[in-house]
Amino acid sequence: MPFSLPVLRLGLSDKSTPYNFLMATPFAPLPRQVGILVLEADPKNSGVLKQILDSEGWRVRVVPDIALLHAELKTAEYSLLIANVAMVGVESPTFHVLRELATVSAEDGGKIRTLFVLPEMGGSEYVGHLEIAHLPYVVRPFHLHDFLEKVSDLLVEIKAIEGPLRMTRYEFGNARKKKKESSRTTSMFAARDSYSYSEEEIAEYEKSEAESSALRRTKPRTNLGNPNS
Repeated sequence: MPFSLPVLRLGLSDKSTPYNFLMATPFAPLPRQVGILVLEADPKNSGVLKQILDSEGWRVRVVPDIALLHAELKTAEYSLLIANVAMVGVESPTFHVLRELATVSAEDGGKIRTLFVLPEMGGSEYVGHLEIAHLPYVVRPFHLHDFLEKVSDLLVEIKAIEGPLRMTRYEFGNARKKKKESSRTTSMFAARDSYSYSEEEIAEYEKSEAESSALRRTKPRTNLGNPNS
C-alpha cells in the first residue's frame, strides 16, 4: 500500500477553490525611469555627461543639434534637459520656449526643467541673460558633486525623484571613486575634483568639526573629580 500523508482541512470544505491568477498578490507597478536629454555636439563632453548620468540609473539620450532636440522634446519623455547654451543661444525661439517651460510649476503640470552648460571660454556672455531669466546653469569645468546636486534639485522640483542627492564631499569621494577615475582624463570637470581633497575642503571639514566640539563644550561639567566626565 503506498504511503500517503493525511490531508488536514482547517474549516474548509472538501471542494477547495482552484487557484487562479486573480488570487495572486498584485505587483506594484515599477516607477518610471527618469529621462534626461543632453544637447551637446562635442562627443567628448557628451560622453562624459552620459556616463555620469547613466551611473545614477537615469535614462539618457544625447542629441547633437537643435532639430533633433525639438523632435525629442515633442515626445514628452524627459524630465530634464542639459543643454550647451552656446548651441541654443539666448535670443533664439528655442531659448524662449525653454524659459517658458521653466516657469510652469509641477502643481500646474510642469514636467521638464533645463540646466544650461556654459563653455569655459566665452561663457560669461551668457550669465547675465540666464540670471535675469532665473535659469540654472553650470560653467565648465565644474565639480561633479555640485553638478549632480543641481541636477537632482531640478528633478525634485518637478517631482521626478523623491529627494535630492545630498552627500558631503567626503562621503561623495568615497562613493564615487571609480567614476572619478574614469572621468579624470577629461577636461569636463575641474582638476580639483579628483579623489584627493583640496585644502578648501579640508578647512571646511575642520571648521565643522570645531563647531561641533564647541557645542559639546558648552555643556557644564558637574563632576570635575571624574576624569571621564
